[in-house]
Amino acid sequence: MTEKLDEKEQQKAQDKPVAGPPQDLKDMAELVSLCKRRGFVFPSSEIYGGINACWDYGPLGIELKRNVKERWWRAMTDRDDVEGLDAAILMHPRVWEASGHVEGFVDPLVDCKKCRNRFRADKLDPAVIAAKKCPECAGELTEPRLFNLMFKTHMGPVEESAAVVYLRPETAQGIYVNFLNVQQSMRQRLPFGIAQIGKAFRNEITPGNFIFRTREFEQMEMQYFVKPGSDMDWFEKWKQTRMQWHLDNGIRKEKLRFHEHGPGELAHYAKAAFDIEYEFPFGWQELEGIHNRSDFDLGRHEKFSGKKLEYFDEAAKERYLPYIVETSAGCDRSLLVALADAYRFDGERTWLSLHPVLAPYKVAVYPLMKKPDLLEYADKVFGELKKRFRATTDETGSIGKRYRRQDEIGTPFGVTIDYDTLTNHTVTIRHRDSMVQERISAENLTRYIEEKFEKWNG
Repeated sequence: MTEKLDEKEQQKAQDKPVAGPPQDLKDMAELVSLCKRRGFVFPSSEIYGGINACWDYGPLGIELKRNVKERWWRAMTDRDDVEGLDAAILMHPRVWEASGHVEGFVDPLVDCKKCRNRFRADKLDPAVIAAKKCPECAGELTEPRLFNLMFKTHMGPVEESAAVVYLRPETAQGIYVNFLNVQQSMRQRLPFGIAQIGKAFRNEITPGNFIFRTREFEQMEMQYFVKPGSDMDWFEKWKQTRMQWHLDNGIRKEKLRFHEHGPGELAHYAKAAFDIEYEFPFGWQELEGIHNRSDFDLGRHEKFSGKKLEYFDEAAKERYLPYIVETSAGCDRSLLVALADAYRFDGERTWLSLHPVLAPYKVAVYPLMKKPDLLEYADKVFGELKKRFRATTDETGSIGKRYRRQDEIGTPFGVTIDYDTLTNHTVTIRHRDSMVQERISAENLTRYIEEKFEKWNG
């Protein structure tokens, strides 16, 4: 049984007509405010004044982040040709010498002698560098100096140079040094990939734009090992596969684009590289990188470790170093894109039009009033729904205010229990984006929502 609510019930629900066409996010400060207010992201160590470019994920933030990671992990490891890995954060220091991070993972840094601001020299206008004038206060800039972005620490009780280790600046190297371990233990044949989600750390000079660039972040990386000569075919396949993943998460197509790295942009290890970029309020920025890394990484680790990392192709009876196609996405950036792309405002309400699969809560249950019989029925409905979905209940304030709270959280469905429910066992189900409300049998509620999610999951 499903029918549209009559006019009287619509008025009782207190949903006002849409004031105008929905507007997108215009200012990141709006999103930062919503994230703190609704429990997505908090400034780290806030009671002590905070710490620059470090953020804590709140109760809803970790649910959203878990959903992003789960979507990525399933997209990678539901395939027969991709295995999972969780490598250690601390690795042998020679790993980072082999990878080039000790010598080459640096940014040119300049300081203003007047206002004390720091800038990456490679991000400033050449005319500014030539004039040595601060872009903020016109004070004198220092000469550029190279600044290594890796965090150092010491292993063991003695702080000496021999005990220096690094917090990893990327997760990929843990995959490269475990290439043969995974390939041989899982009896994989090329082509195959290794996927990993993990924390990485970079002592960024100019972090900012909320969680877009931070010093502690989480990466979702997959390294796909292929036979030389087939690498560009796989590179093109993974480019399209990764773009489609973002589209499948509900990100608007017009907000995404590819950016090809030209000869002056290509990293030292790359044969070809494309970024997937998203149009934030602060401009087009990298969301994910897809790189053809050739055999650079395995070759370097062979040289520095003295261990052979060749793959033996039984069918062809030959040995060779595989080429690597890398897909490297930032979990925090993917989460930020989901939030920024979902942000809507129409003059009357603000809501997050999140893909329902990503939404922290899938359904909220509301007793129309705080009456014992309504509360009891609502508890029963909530108990059934939470067996299947991440659900919440809200009984504080008017029903209109409760709708608005869940709209800001991005909850796709709201279920209202009223006095008609007690007599005919039907409930009102409200759709977040359209605010359309339907009357449905309480008995069929779980199945109704399940069918919606089956469609959204593809």
